Amino acid sequence: MNEDIKEILISQEMLSNRVHEMADEINRDYKGKCVFFIGVLKGCFLFLSDLLKDVKLDTNVDFMMVSSYSGNQSSGVVRTLLDLKQSIEGKHVIVVEDIVDSGLTMSYMLKNLKTRNPKSLEICTLLNKPSCRKIKVPIKYAGFEIPEKFVVGYGLDYNELYRNLPYIGVLKESAIEKGKRYDK
Repeated sequence: MNEDIKEILISQEMLSNRVHEMADEINRDYKGKCVFFIGVLKGCFLFLSDLLKDVKLDTNVDFMMVSSYSGNQSSGVVRTLLDLKQSIEGKHVIVVEDIVDSGLTMSYMLKNLKTRNPKSLEICTLLNKPSCRKIKVPIKYAGFEIPEKFVVGYGLDYNELYRNLPYIGVLKESAIEKGKRYDK
């Protein structure tokens, strides 16, 4: 375990099992259909990669990058940093996110994407933190419901660190307080 991690909240094995189950749910729900997956960067990349390995459907994949965070605090202002390169008009779309907490970012994305006339639009998140919700968003596929703790690993970061951890861990207060960064 990394020295900055207080506890492992979700093990690598638990992640693998749940991601496989989520792919099975998507396979059942969209049998015979082509699904357009939108990965929300950067945090989703490991989750989306593992999920797609078990999706047995025709798929398209594109990415968006939106942000309302700086470090471990939400700014409350959502910005689009990278938009889709492909049209989603008339397509079955699943937005793949690492974590939904306040709902601000996802609400912004859903409003934006609905204007592009997809045939259907659903949310798939690895982590759901409803205790932090400010705006209700309809999550169809949720991997794990987690408590109000700052988590990293499996794609989630703090100041761009810890994404490569193979589990979801709770970051120690000391690591957050010192605003740990490795700039060279």
